[in-house]
Amino acid sequence: MNRFFLFQLLFFLTLTLNAQNQPIYAGLNNDEQLSFVGMMMADLLEKHGPPRSVVADRGNEIWQDDVVFQYNGADFYIYRDRIWQVRLSSTHGISDGDRKAVVMLSLGSGAEDKGDHALFAITGRNWPLMMRINFNSAGQVAAIYIYRPDF
Repeated sequence: MNRFFLFQLLFFLTLTLNAQNQPIYAGLNNDEQLSFVGMMMADLLEKHGPPRSVVADRGNEIWQDDVVFQYNGADFYIYRDRIWQVRLSSTHGISDGDRKAVVMLSLGSGAEDKGDHALFAITGRNWPLMMRINFNSAGQVAAIYIYRPDF
């Protein structure tokens, strides 16, 4: 009887730990990922719990400083009480480490190649959204941001 209980306990802990290592957006479609931008901070905390860590991100100007809530697979940039930018490790079929040529093909003619990054306007939302894909010196995706350009 004790071994069975121990087995159940280990199984439960394994499932719990595995769930905590999943990206916050696991199982969400692209539209649901886009809905992160504009979300109230209270809603983020209610739906996903406390972040793994909270850091400050210093901008070029004082007014560009952000508080960033970091979860597995996503960083949320907060302005006042709303998310204005999110960094995802994967969205819209693009993932960290993908080659630039593949990214440009998957985004299509609407993508602007800016050398070390690409920009793509996302339409059909309540406010303007942009996707920025940063590339490292090897031509691979280093970061993916979705943000409100009017902030």
